[in-house]
Amino acid sequence: MKKLYLLGLIFLFNSCTSDSKTRIIRLGHGLDVTHSVHQAMLKADQYLSEISNGKMKIQIYPNQQLGSERECLELLQIGSLDMTKVSGAVMENFAPNMRIFGLPFLFENKEHLFRVLDGSIGKSLLKEGEDYWLKGLGYYDSGSRSFYTRERPISNPKDLEGLKIRVQESASAFEMVKQLGGSPTPISWGELYTSIQQGVVDAAENNPPSFYLSRHYEVCKYYIIDEHTMIPDILLVSTHLWNRLSQQEQDWLQQAIDKSILDQRKLWTISENESLQAVIDAGVEVTYPDKGPFKEATKKMYHDFKKDPSIALLINQIQNEKN
Repeated sequence: MKKLYLLGLIFLFNSCTSDSKTRIIRLGHGLDVTHSVHQAMLKADQYLSEISNGKMKIQIYPNQQLGSERECLELLQIGSLDMTKVSGAVMENFAPNMRIFGLPFLFENKEHLFRVLDGSIGKSLLKEGEDYWLKGLGYYDSGSRSFYTRERPISNPKDLEGLKIRVQESASAFEMVKQLGGSPTPISWGELYTSIQQGVVDAAENNPPSFYLSRHYEVCKYYIIDEHTMIPDILLVSTHLWNRLSQQEQDWLQQAIDKSILDQRKLWTISENESLQAVIDAGVEVTYPDKGPFKEATKKMYHDFKKDPSIALLINQIQNEKN
């Protein structure tokens, strides 16, 4: 809390002393500068500067310079940071319907996912965090998440039984791992490499670029491409800032983000293919199991989720977007 308080003071002071001719929007995130999300953020800054004729810019702080995802969220909530990027799994703690993204095998493919994200369902979900001072501006592609393990390959859910598996701070992720027989263990992303290396956890799950850029392939030599979830990254703006912007400024920022989303999705596809090849070249055993047993093992989650009428409606709406 002391760290957040000091950061808050620094950013509040900087906000008061920034050049009045150019509005600087401060964006903090935890990813490496080579990540497609960071590259898209650079494009968003470029677009915003062009659209606004230099009246608005985005200043980006990568690599957890300003803290973890949760710490950046807290800074947004008190108005000391303007924007951040979080996983949709983390957002379910602030917008309950966002837990829909944690349902395994909900989306048929990328086309199905993008139809949902870019349509009325996705736009409605972006508004759900506003009661917590978190307004969604759009979704960056985060691919599909799959398991990687330290000591043995995985071919079916039984192979996950008893393994300590790192999960995000997400009730949906906890439940999914439990349904598959594993022991869900929450660990921050920055501490995960060491935790795997020291045997604190036996496995984790993430997309190929994250697996590669984090260098987790150095300590996990088995990667099973089961693609159990497609959880997008969400670009958030603090409502403290958003409500201070004029309508024109809001439009400029939204336009810049919308354009950067198209860039990021192209960059993501390139990064995903390159990352998968890179881990294979580094000696990782990559396998593609039959998804049927994994779907069957997690089927109970659908029954449990549908006990909530709003989630049941969302599931039906999303399934209707398949074609």
